[in-house]
Amino acid sequence: MRIVQITTDSREHFKDYDTAAPYFGAAPEALLAGFSKMPNIEVHVICCVRSLVPSTPKLAQNIHYHPVLVPKSGWMSSLYYGCSTKIRELCQRLQPDIVHGQGTERECAITAARSGFPNVVTIHGNVKELHRLGMFGKGLYGSMASLIETRALRQTKGVFCNSAYTRSLVASRANLTWLVPNAIRAEFFQPISVRGKRNIPTFVIVGLICPRKRQLELLKMVGAIVRSGRQMQVVIAGSLSENSEYEAAFGAELRQAEAAGYAKFAGFLGVQALLELLDSSHAFLHFPSEESFGLVVAEAMARSLKFFGANLGGIVDIASGIDGAELHDDLQSLQAGVIRWLDAGASTPALAAEEIARRYHPTVIANAHLEIYREILAH
Repeated sequence: MRIVQITTDSREHFKDYDTAAPYFGAAPEALLAGFSKMPNIEVHVICCVRSLVPSTPKLAQNIHYHPVLVPKSGWMSSLYYGCSTKIRELCQRLQPDIVHGQGTERECAITAARSGFPNVVTIHGNVKELHRLGMFGKGLYGSMASLIETRALRQTKGVFCNSAYTRSLVASRANLTWLVPNAIRAEFFQPISVRGKRNIPTFVIVGLICPRKRQLELLKMVGAIVRSGRQMQVVIAGSLSENSEYEAAFGAELRQAEAAGYAKFAGFLGVQALLELLDSSHAFLHFPSEESFGLVVAEAMARSLKFFGANLGGIVDIASGIDGAELHDDLQSLQAGVIRWLDAGASTPALAAEEIARRYHPTVIANAHLEIYREILAH
């Protein structure tokens, strides 16, 4: 089977055009790792870029990479018709059995739908819902992105939904839907190093610092717990610019927390540094206001951390049936849950990692994709 995966090269996303090799979002990267173990398929990864990038013909023995240079006029201002034209031309040369667009946030889904070949789309972020919630501000971007997402969902053969929440948001706009979670990167299934290097119970928070992820609110909650006489500390990993009012408020709160000794900001971490942080900690906090899946949650559970999270979105799917997973409806309930755990001795779960591997290992998710591809091609 010849498969095209249309995804975003992070060199384009971060304007990192000089880096030698392409790199991708965590979920597409993990899926490709699963595909790389299947010699009976041939995968072609297509990424649109605005500037020339170093060429990397192969990502694995059976995975080929194709950067497609698209001028500025061919991107969102043209509803991605420039990207679509280039990708359609390349697909005519490749003659794939199926084309898969990874994500509706940019060009990937709509260009797959216009490819001229049997195609499917994966939802990673629910663009229309995020726009409804005001996450894109007051400009035109949210309206245009929502329109493009809906067009892609209606034109494609079917949609891979990473959670029941996502499926509920897109089912009325799609021809078919399948519930297929994101894969976790293979590194997160390495043996866990010795836990307990930190004497004080340590919590980890991971994500871009922004109102939707609610790190400021979580940091204030940790401060309240410490002031109640309990010992704990929190390490926060993510990108922070302090360009927005929310980020500036977070920065001010963080400096006070660091001075008091119960918080540390780790910045953006690569995979190995993140693994080291998780394996030297005890619990994971993730309490966003909206979440399509929650890949960082599954990654933390793969490292057998105690989990405290929001009872919403894809987090509900991930936490279901997992040892040590605890969901809460509001910050008051979350704070009470953390206090109960601390007072009971702050034990970490023993069985979470095994179940997470059964559900989200790259080969498991890659096989689920192949089954659906075969289903489509058989009709």
